[in-house]
Amino acid sequence: MTTNERRRAILDKLKNAKGAVPAKELALDFGVSRQIIVGDMAVIRANTPEIISTNRGYILGKKSAFTREFKVKHGPDRVKEELTLIVDFGGIVKNVSISHRAYGRISAEMSISSRQDVIEFVERLLDSKSTLLGSVTSGYHYHLVEASSEDRLDLIEEKLNEAGFLVPLLPWERE
Repeated sequence: MTTNERRRAILDKLKNAKGAVPAKELALDFGVSRQIIVGDMAVIRANTPEIISTNRGYILGKKSAFTREFKVKHGPDRVKEELTLIVDFGGIVKNVSISHRAYGRISAEMSISSRQDVIEFVERLLDSKSTLLGSVTSGYHYHLVEASSEDRLDLIEEKLNEAGFLVPLLPWERE
């Protein structure tokens, strides 16, 4: 199998997958190293930007969804509540990011779309020595949320505001 054939086969596998496909699984399927798969994915993603890299593997996302970024603030004790609220009202938490004055924008893919995803994320966090990305900025962070319509995003925004999660953008964040 040539490199191009393998890359086409990887893309086909992602198109037919029911969930995230780990690089390790792809490496076993195609008889190459995980590092080769990671390199292949970098090339594939250049032409297929809807491929998302998550901590559970690669996902081929939808092209026609609506997205909105929300600026929020909370401590570690409310992470489960925040994520659950978003998925319960029809959102998918695509990523988390912070805006650090010295380092700039730092983002991490999440792809959380269900209560089970929330539970697994919180369990991974509790089972590690890691902290939330937002802890670097005193709890301030952003979530890129995907939903089926602008109305659904409006509802999520309303619920985040009612729960006290939303915070206003600062003038320098609007640029």
